Amino acid sequence: MSLHEAMLYEREKEGKVQCCLCSRRCLISDGAQGFCLVRQNKGGTLYTLNYGKAVSAGVDPIGKKPLSHFNPGALVLSIAAAGCNFRCQFCDNWMISQDKEVAGRPFPPEEVVKSAKDSMCQGISYTYTEPTIFMEYAYDTAKLAKEAGLFNTFVTNGYMTPEAVRTIAPYLDAATVDFKGGADPDFYKSVMAVPKVEHIYETLKELKLQDVHIEITNLVVPKIGDSMDRIRAMAKWIKDYLGADTVFHLLRFHPDYKLTTIPATRIEDMERAYMTAKNEGLNYVYMGNVPGHPAENTYCPNCDTAVIKRTSFEITQWNLTSDMHCPVCGHPIPIKGKLHHSNQRFPYALF
Repeated sequence: MSLHEAMLYEREKEGKVQCCLCSRRCLISDGAQGFCLVRQNKGGTLYTLNYGKAVSAGVDPIGKKPLSHFNPGALVLSIAAAGCNFRCQFCDNWMISQDKEVAGRPFPPEEVVKSAKDSMCQGISYTYTEPTIFMEYAYDTAKLAKEAGLFNTFVTNGYMTPEAVRTIAPYLDAATVDFKGGADPDFYKSVMAVPKVEHIYETLKELKLQDVHIEITNLVVPKIGDSMDRIRAMAKWIKDYLGADTVFHLLRFHPDYKLTTIPATRIEDMERAYMTAKNEGLNYVYMGNVPGHPAENTYCPNCDTAVIKRTSFEITQWNLTSDMHCPVCGHPIPIKGKLHHSNQRFPYALF
């Protein structure tokens, strides 16, 4: 693909440009790249280096994102481009997110949409790496996807500017915003090279304002990122600013990349985190990466009936009424979209 001019930047003095896409707002000299390594200043114009180049593409169940209250049972075509604006030492996609080479194969927006339709998907998910830093590619694809009757979802670390949120929001239906380590600022700085967590909360407020469906995850990391006080504070913030019905997924950590000396999170610690969030008043808390645990299910917050049962990414039992109410007490369950049926239960890669 040829060079593609970037969105959201400002020209500064001495040939520099300021990128206004992610919250780092990199000031980039002529010839240099931003922190993400995929945006380069050439003669005072900022270019994206990963436009139309996918490093990974595959069909996933939407529960893998995870999205539990948005078009349950749907299939999505997941795509990623090279690069990231974080440096997580535990990244399980580090091969594609932190490679200094801008790798990938040509997969232009119109082909992405065609592949999604051919694969019987209901939507497209921009994921695996950070979609913020392939915004131009995601934007053009999402626009075509909407025209073709598909929905669009981001799986994001949330480190984007309000301008970026407002740019993509007309075509973005849902976002999974991933926190790690209870949003501890020291954890973010030392383990992820992220200067300020506060920007993520501003992103969440802007997504809410733009009426994008939001689900939040938090990776519970033993010893260095498993504070119950942090999880309690996060749950309180979610309830206060986004609402008690906002979905909150607590994800079990497993060793990866540079953080292999820390063991997987103990199940009892995951259960403590789950109850901590529930006790703060959140109605829909889930445990992830613990297949078969009862905390994968959706329970009516009024009568505690299991209205949706799951095992990993698969819905095993659907007990809601046709208008998304609890069949026992009639309480409304906030599911956006509809239940989709598919014979395909497991993800598979296109490349």
